[in-house]
Amino acid sequence: MSGAGEPALSHEALRRLDHAHLWHPFTPMQAWFDEDPVVIVRGDANELIDDAGRRYLDGVSSLWCNVHGHNHPALNAAISRQLGQVAHTTLLGLTNVPAVRLAERLAALAPSGLTRVFYSDNGATAEEAALKMALQYWHLSGKPGKTRFASLVQAYHGDTLGAVGVGYSETFHRFFRPVLADALRLTPPHVRRWRDRLSPADALARAVAEAREGIAREREVLAAVVVEPLMQGAAGMWPHPPEYLRALREATTEAGVLLVCDEVATGFGRTGTMFACEQAGIAPDLLCVAKGITGGYLPLAATLATEHIHDAFLGPPAAGRTFYHGHTYTGNPLGCAAALASLELFERDRTLDRLGPKIDRLERLLATAIAPLPHVADVRQCGVMVGIELAADVAERHPYPAAERMGARVTVASRRRGVIVRPLGDVVVLMPPLSITGEEIDRLATVVRDAIAEVTGA
Repeated sequence: MSGAGEPALSHEALRRLDHAHLWHPFTPMQAWFDEDPVVIVRGDANELIDDAGRRYLDGVSSLWCNVHGHNHPALNAAISRQLGQVAHTTLLGLTNVPAVRLAERLAALAPSGLTRVFYSDNGATAEEAALKMALQYWHLSGKPGKTRFASLVQAYHGDTLGAVGVGYSETFHRFFRPVLADALRLTPPHVRRWRDRLSPADALARAVAEAREGIAREREVLAAVVVEPLMQGAAGMWPHPPEYLRALREATTEAGVLLVCDEVATGFGRTGTMFACEQAGIAPDLLCVAKGITGGYLPLAATLATEHIHDAFLGPPAAGRTFYHGHTYTGNPLGCAAALASLELFERDRTLDRLGPKIDRLERLLATAIAPLPHVADVRQCGVMVGIELAADVAERHPYPAAERMGARVTVASRRRGVIVRPLGDVVVLMPPLSITGEEIDRLATVVRDAIAEVTGA
């Protein structure tokens, strides 16, 4: 609970210092000051342990990033080995062994044609690199007027200003709207389905028609379409079918527009395949990955590009075609070593092969234990990515008053029962590590069911 050589702090001391100095992300701080914080001190497989020794099932993979469990000996050993060599060295004018080896592995695993790897340190910075690559690519290709981006309604691509402008969530980003670039917003199938009360087939057809028309109309100014493939995460865990992603790929190809796939959340097995793009049988021009890339151990991200895009930046230094973009910790050897070890675990443990039965088990439990609850309006799942939407009136889909904070209350009730989940408004999010066991899936579903029933008075 303290640094080397420092005396251990009591829980009350930690609480006081936290409340005095920390500013927590995505957290209403006034409400936080009234809470007794859970202080995590250790991890063990798929559980986290607090300073009182209580154990919690990590039902959201520590914000969607843990893959193989906590305190994994293989990942610990890989980082320790690299730490004995060098912890960090810049990629500006130098290179390092883990960064080179990981780039080779990512290029081999990624959808066809993505052969160039540009490192950063989180999802937003991976997205920023992709946006700037797209803009500079078109300028270098003689089309400097292609400066606009398109994305899905309520998309989320990170919290740096460029990523905010492309994504945009009214809840998260409304204060920054005056300085954001205007993006073309494409209506995904789920909005057509629920807003317009259309069948899934009709909703898909309308969404595809709108996307094709909009992309074709704006082709002279569009640099790229940016999409979270198969599942929009922070929008509320909204899925779209592979056919929609294929249609976006076809429309962008026909219009001469780049396709950027943001697999920060969906990558590394979350949807049941290594990358969600695989399920649509498409390859984007740029691919953004982060979160699970290191197994959830260290901050690392990457933007993968085609050779065609990369080659547009080639030329003598005096030509000024260089991609002047980067970060201090780009290609950090410790992060790259952890990522390599994580990919080795995917192979050694046959993680993806063993994931299917777990996804099926989770789906069955969601359908039988949670969907029938009277205040559950919808259960949305893609792989191990799950959103459970609560509503005051399910038939009319009327939400609870925001002040009731129903989603947050369900997370607190779950935590009292030894499971950590997170809310997106009144959508309760589950996203367990891929290493979760069958028994732990049962525990996750049971606890969340009971917590929802308690909070909603079901």
